[in-house]
Amino acid sequence: MAINLADHEAGKPFAGDYAKELEALQERLSRLLVAHVVHRKRSVILFEGWDASGKGGAIQRLTAKWDPRHFEVWPISAPTDEEKARHFLWRFWKRLPATREIAVFDRSWYGRVLVERVEGYASEAEWRRAYDEINEFEAQQAGDGTTIVKIFLHVTQDVQDQRLKARLAHPWKRWKVGPEDFRNREKRSAYLAALREMFAHNDTHWAPWHVVNGNDKKAARIAVLTTIAERLESAVPLTPPAAPPATEELARRAFGG
Repeated sequence: MAINLADHEAGKPFAGDYAKELEALQERLSRLLVAHVVHRKRSVILFEGWDASGKGGAIQRLTAKWDPRHFEVWPISAPTDEEKARHFLWRFWKRLPATREIAVFDRSWYGRVLVERVEGYASEAEWRRAYDEINEFEAQQAGDGTTIVKIFLHVTQDVQDQRLKARLAHPWKRWKVGPEDFRNREKRSAYLAALREMFAHNDTHWAPWHVVNGNDKKAARIAVLTTIAERLESAVPLTPPAAPPATEELARRAFGG
């Protein structure tokens, strides 16, 4: 079924015990990171979404109980001159996770068919070609054993405006708002058109898109973490391995029994 962002705008504020559910999800995700380590797995989790849709807050809560040795968060901004001199996927190849790792992308290679398309940083031929290039790139990773989880956080224009105003009013949050936020806001219709095509071309069975209604922050965070946990649990073994015999023997000598 085609993805329609309008289907992800209605909903009631989160009504459960947010702290309790969040803690349970973080414990669940903590075990999943350990499962990556002991079973030698790797995953990519990428976030796209509107400005002020809650990507950063979701990532903070996703990684809150993870061992920093086994994950990396990559905040993606405009490419450098060195990166622009190469194929647009080059800078992402360098950031892919090794075995026993999870890589989290705060924005991603989808910038080619979103911001680069809308702002004219890529030619029409380049961004149209990118749909297939991205599918092939993700298929290569999935075929090599990498689990890919793609999250898009959607908020309405009214909610986005409320959050931008709140950030500007807060002395320690106004740094988050810049000219690009208002530039993107003015081009919302162009971004909606780009998103429709992105979902139509790049919602694949090996790397499906998961759209989350971000209008209520608490509900969105629970939905994001639940989606990620379910996707990882379907791909990563959850059986803890037995201790190596040599380790057990050393333990018997040290502790007796």
